[in-house]
Amino acid sequence: MTEAADRIFVNGEVHTLADPDSGGDAVCEAVAVRDGEIVRTGRTHDVELLAGVDTDVVDLDGRVILPGFVDAHTHLTTVGRYLLHADLSAADSPDGAVDLLAERAAEVEREASEVEDPESDDWVLGYGYDESTWDDSRYLTRADLDRVSTERPVAAFREDMHVAAVNGVALGRFADALADAPDETVPTDDDGDPTGVLLEAAIDPIYRAVEPGPAETRAVVEAALDGCAARGITGFHDMVRDSHAPRVYRDLDESGSLTARVRINYWSDHLDAVREVGLATNAGSDMVRTGAIKSYTDGSFGGRTARLSEPYADAPDETGQWVVDPDELDEAVATATEAGLQFTAHAIGDEAVDAVLDAYEHASRTDAGEARHRVEHAELADDDAIEWLAETGVVASVQPNFLKWAQPGGLYEERLGSERTAETNRYRDMLDAGVRLAFGSDGMPMDPLFGVHHAVNAPAESQRLTVTEALRAYTRGAAYAGFDEDRLGTIEVGKRADLVALDASPWERDDAIDDIDVALTVVDGDIVFDGR
Repeated sequence: MTEAADRIFVNGEVHTLADPDSGGDAVCEAVAVRDGEIVRTGRTHDVELLAGVDTDVVDLDGRVILPGFVDAHTHLTTVGRYLLHADLSAADSPDGAVDLLAERAAEVEREASEVEDPESDDWVLGYGYDESTWDDSRYLTRADLDRVSTERPVAAFREDMHVAAVNGVALGRFADALADAPDETVPTDDDGDPTGVLLEAAIDPIYRAVEPGPAETRAVVEAALDGCAARGITGFHDMVRDSHAPRVYRDLDESGSLTARVRINYWSDHLDAVREVGLATNAGSDMVRTGAIKSYTDGSFGGRTARLSEPYADAPDETGQWVVDPDELDEAVATATEAGLQFTAHAIGDEAVDAVLDAYEHASRTDAGEARHRVEHAELADDDAIEWLAETGVVASVQPNFLKWAQPGGLYEERLGSERTAETNRYRDMLDAGVRLAFGSDGMPMDPLFGVHHAVNAPAESQRLTVTEALRAYTRGAAYAGFDEDRLGTIEVGKRADLVALDASPWERDDAIDDIDVALTVVDGDIVFDGR
């Protein structure tokens, strides 16, 4: 007699998103789960045969069910800090950002008084501002943040985390460290005084100062995990540096309270430690695994620090910066590849993408594909780079939500001009060439349906995907980037039951996918979010 299922989902529109070579996106009505594994798909009547006395029968009432989303690139603790500190993504002007920071400053004062420590130097922090959406399109400065507080240190981080602003208190506290930073990373005014704007390496001392301890890290992670569940995210690849997050993930896993699968990509300055303690790519549990070694090459378009072969349209004398010198990158890639570790490198400008591909070429063209090395972002990859990615199997780990900046008058057009804007994020060209696409968010925002919407409705044909293609990149494609395609990314018998149910069909509402609500999120067969 066939063993009963633990849970069955019936009366739905189940899109398996299976590999096109094995029958394509078969659509059925129901899914049965036992011990966290998918054991049957098909018509509701057939799947209901596995219902026993203790089986939980979930009526989907016609909802669309998909494989759970896997975010191939995020910074979860940063996402969590949006929820615990000032969320500056809601600001529509510099004054609006200052008002939100002032509200947070008042909260910090109250928290300090509650612990009878009015002299506490707790930071006032804000995350996620994007000046490209403001009429007054400029970075926040010391002058803005001094309006928030002249007693406590204040820091506001741009959405891309490549630009920050600090107030006078913070500038004074970190004067020695900032004096050692490269000049171009600490802009000054006409009098030679720091403006409070910090770029790239100059932000590192601030990051270290505000990095939360173990208890706050757990609170930040748990808040962000709740957000993941509400957005249908059942797994993510976290880019981790100098953080207690790996310990938190493993503690939550051990206690059975981790609500998404985590792949930890360690920063390259942890490479020696990773090797010394014997961590290996893919080692770990069903829920927490070691991923790649992560490095930078350049910065961001927003900070004009992405490395370009031609100058910025709005700064004709600038072509960006190397955050990590190509020679240093070569060495890190070679060391990681020799140790059998997957490698992934941030590269946005065309020169930076070429530098990463050169480093992989030097380490071994063949091994780069077999090791599933990755290029993160690849926003301005040219034809040769796309061809190289396709030939070698190196994964393009890209962020479709960045296409929000590709609209007329947006950040890309301001920084690059209209012609190069159309050459950014060429997902159509990449997929047609045979490049392996993995979608993620970089936390800007951490919302797969927002990203899928922008990929489907991209302004240029070279960027635009079908609904099915975009969803596959956020499921099976991202799973492949983490060596997980055999257990995640499609709804097939034998795979883990990581699922998301939507209140509407993205195929039927392809012009408003970002407005669709998540109804259910399921991880390993357990319902971790119910928004019905």
